[in-house]
Amino acid sequence: MSSSQSTWIRLIPLIFVFLWSTGFIGAKYALPFIEPFYLLFLRFVLTVGVFFVLCLVFKAKWPSLSQTGHQMVVGLMIHGAYLGGVFAAIKWGMPAGIAAIIVGLQPVLTALLSWQVMGDKLRSIQWLGLGLGFIGIVVVILSTKGYADIELSTPALLTTSLSLVGISVGTLYQKRFGVGVDLLAGSFWQYVSTAILMAILAWSFETREVIWDTQLVLALGWLVFGLSVTAILLLMYMIREGESAKVASYFYLVPLVVSVEAWFLFDESLPVLAIAAIVMTVLGVYLVVKKQDEESN
Repeated sequence: MSSSQSTWIRLIPLIFVFLWSTGFIGAKYALPFIEPFYLLFLRFVLTVGVFFVLCLVFKAKWPSLSQTGHQMVVGLMIHGAYLGGVFAAIKWGMPAGIAAIIVGLQPVLTALLSWQVMGDKLRSIQWLGLGLGFIGIVVVILSTKGYADIELSTPALLTTSLSLVGISVGTLYQKRFGVGVDLLAGSFWQYVSTAILMAILAWSFETREVIWDTQLVLALGWLVFGLSVTAILLLMYMIREGESAKVASYFYLVPLVVSVEAWFLFDESLPVLAIAAIVMTVLGVYLVVKKQDEESN
């Protein structure tokens, strides 16, 4: 492997974190003009079309019937439960930064599930890193609740909890059952199942009324190409090439990036204690990833 290829591979997690963080911002921009499930339905229908074209252009290898079923399950968890819960919570008034913080607990939940269910072993330094990240996230939540008139409603908390479980279980499921599946073809079937789910939710619970504003169109475009295509392909690649705990640990960095973006774009603020706690999560990620990198060299 050339040095340029090695550098590019090392940059993939950072690129992913940035792109993933903008999903919360995109939702914030789009949701004033459209209901959450209908927004996701439109997003996933467009994404299915994009991936179908990509599969044809790059001559992707279509998975078997069994693999297709597994990919559709992954889609329901990683895209359906995760994004549906986050978008609904933001629509119900939860700040984008807080939503990112709650689902940012994913690395701990993923590591625990990976340890118990898949038998993955983590070194002491990695558990320390996950522990620091967990403490940092808890401090952020506690220090933010009630701050600057922020109210965390029960429905919003429930939907973000669903998101947390969905992304954690979905990551492990993809690691277990997604081996050998072409990234483009696998993503296509993931979005097919999720589009069907969002259609059911939108037609069951929403009016599907849309205010077609330029802001909505631009946000939808970014959610499709920046998130559903680019970021998800990077995530599937990292899941395939890395251990579950290592991949999940990068999600600790998302709240920090989202908080900065939300502060810059929406004037959302966090107390100093919360900022310091988020920095602690960065240290936690460093301990998890550093150990892995040393073992791979």
